[in-house]
Amino acid sequence: MSLIPSFFGNRRSNVFDPFSLDVWDPFRDFAVSTTRTPETSAFVNTRIDWKETPEAHVFKADVPGLKKEEVKVEVEDDRVLQISGERNVEKEDKNDTWHRVERSSGKFMRRFRLPENAKMDQVKASMENGVLTVTVPKLEVKKPDVKAVEISG
Repeated sequence: MSLIPSFFGNRRSNVFDPFSLDVWDPFRDFAVSTTRTPETSAFVNTRIDWKETPEAHVFKADVPGLKKEEVKVEVEDDRVLQISGERNVEKEDKNDTWHRVERSSGKFMRRFRLPENAKMDQVKASMENGVLTVTVPKLEVKKPDVKAVEISG
């Protein structure tokens, strides 16, 4: 099967012809599995934004359908913020017929090494409408005292 359609009708099959209809497909013999297990369908698409404001580092994670009890925010000694959670597989009834399964389930974990200006002992987290917000305050940058020196002479 060629990835590029032939606009010139049926051409002869040739391995060296980029428009050939007989191109080797390395995935042709793999069977597609439709079974869902937490190990094979972890929701790896957990998107997290990290922005830095003058006052704090702010993380926003999309975790739709999860309760705050299913999400964990942890701080490690070496300035690592870890956000993890798990969405369990919906219970299947043998009488149900599934037509489409697109929502993912499983575990996710994201880790971020924070800069030295992060106040790791004052981390706050909140969740609203499927968005987890983690705020890590920053240390105040002490501006050096600048003193004008009078020039004599």
